[in-house]
Amino acid sequence: MDHVDRILQQWNRERPDLDVGPMGLLGRIARLRSHLSRELDAEFAKHGLNSSSFDVLATLRRSGPPYRLSPTELLETTMITSGTMTNRIDQLEKAELVERLDNPGDRRGVIIALTDKGFETVDKAVTGHVANQHRLVAALSEDERRALDALVGKFLKTFE
Repeated sequence: MDHVDRILQQWNRERPDLDVGPMGLLGRIARLRSHLSRELDAEFAKHGLNSSSFDVLATLRRSGPPYRLSPTELLETTMITSGTMTNRIDQLEKAELVERLDNPGDRRGVIIALTDKGFETVDKAVTGHVANQHRLVAALSEDERRALDALVGKFLKTFE
């Protein structure tokens, strides 16, 4: 019996007229997200990053050489405002992990590029991140991971 089971028992006792089954599933997903976020954040912190800064650096890194994107292209990969993206880029630039370059295709625009330090930092961070992810799912067999991934993917499609 877990924390969510106790909550469901209480609701079933107090409101037997309600089907609180979905509350269990959604409650477990919410609790899992909270636990996973803490674990992921702890790994990012080992590299002087947080989930937001890692997201920007990882987006630049996985874009491939020359590891440069416009702010608009960076925005397309996230669900944040342009002001929030500007703030993230400002912070990463202060840390010398990215630099703003003139956009050769648009004299009014800029391109955000990984610096050598940024490339090295994100490569180390993503290596630790992937190892951490393997650790976090180790309680599940390969078949269970595939099944859970398929179910969560199906559920997610209803929102996207």
